[in-house]
Amino acid sequence: MATKKPVAVATTPPLFGRVREILEAARSNIARTVNTTQVIANWLIGREIVEEEQRGKKRADYGQQLVLQLSAELTTAYGKGWSAQNLFYMKQFYLAYPGLLPEDGIVHAAGGQSSLTSIVHAVRGQSSAIAQTATACLPGCLHPHLSWTHYRTLLRVSRSEARNFYEIETVRNAWTARELERQINSLLFDRLAKSRDKAGLLRLASHGQEVAQPIDVLKDPVVLEFLDLPESPRLVESKLEQALIGNLQTFLMELGKGFAFVSRQERITLDGDHFYIDLVFYHTVLKCFVLIDLKVGKLTHADLGQIQFYVNYYDRERRTEGDNPTIGLILCPDKNDAVVKYTLGEQQERNIFTSRYQLYLPTVEELEDELRRELRFLTPTEGKATAPRSKKPTSKKKGAGA
Repeated sequence: MATKKPVAVATTPPLFGRVREILEAARSNIARTVNTTQVIANWLIGREIVEEEQRGKKRADYGQQLVLQLSAELTTAYGKGWSAQNLFYMKQFYLAYPGLLPEDGIVHAAGGQSSLTSIVHAVRGQSSAIAQTATACLPGCLHPHLSWTHYRTLLRVSRSEARNFYEIETVRNAWTARELERQINSLLFDRLAKSRDKAGLLRLASHGQEVAQPIDVLKDPVVLEFLDLPESPRLVESKLEQALIGNLQTFLMELGKGFAFVSRQERITLDGDHFYIDLVFYHTVLKCFVLIDLKVGKLTHADLGQIQFYVNYYDRERRTEGDNPTIGLILCPDKNDAVVKYTLGEQQERNIFTSRYQLYLPTVEELEDELRRELRFLTPTEGKATAPRSKKPTSKKKGAGA
């Protein structure tokens, strides 16, 4: 007697969706646990190296010999991945993040107890550092969303206030290690910090980028190296605009948090005359439209009048209930700050802004020159209040001194 084949029952879409969410969450948690375990293990290894070096500090070359010997032994036991350079990174990691784990949650291998216990307890979330939410971040403390690659990248930033800023923003914006590296190379911290006073710098380092007014979301210069466009007098605005649209995701990351793309070449018609706004965005935090006008030549007072026209039109015809006043931004390769100041007057501080753009990564020297140029148009009192102090870089490479 033939057995009946079981009747196939189609899985309902809602059930499939719920099961898929469970599986995806499980995979994500497994990957995060593996990353966190590696971070903690590398930190513990760095701590052991530092403590062993301190016990043998009377010998000047002891540290180097110790790392080389440990590298050879670990390579023999575990294979590749234990070079002296990697061990140096682990040592540097511990020195840069001495408070990564709370002291009461650390088990010392040197005291006769297994460091594996530290790793297990930390990954299970029993330390207060791991118990942070996905969006919260205490600089210098372990966060489950930061991988070893993230920390390796952060170690390149020598200034603690800048490193704290990048750490907070990486967690808050879920940057990949590659995105973090790009933001460091483009000197994001310096570009946001250059017009802030001492209190503003401290808050930027301890809380990350906070958006409360239009000036908080603007950068000068705006770095567009990802377009891979050569600096040329033949560059036309249409080509620049097309390149930005073709790299919209990266451009949005450069603009910063809150920007949502609305349209390009938006047409305005008045009494039969047509005008076109290059790029229109909406800022979800400031609750306002942001109109961007692209220029490939030096900024003129006529350009400023044009963006004022666009902003006025949007405020009267497109702005709806709940929207804040429209922001206008001109991106240009060069500008005369005096022309901007005397053309816009007080409006410059409210809703019309200009920023230079660069088609290559800036250097700290260039940002310092930019700051000095801006301060020439401030009174001595204002200059002292707004000029942040910056150390001279030790390297001439682009992005050095981050």
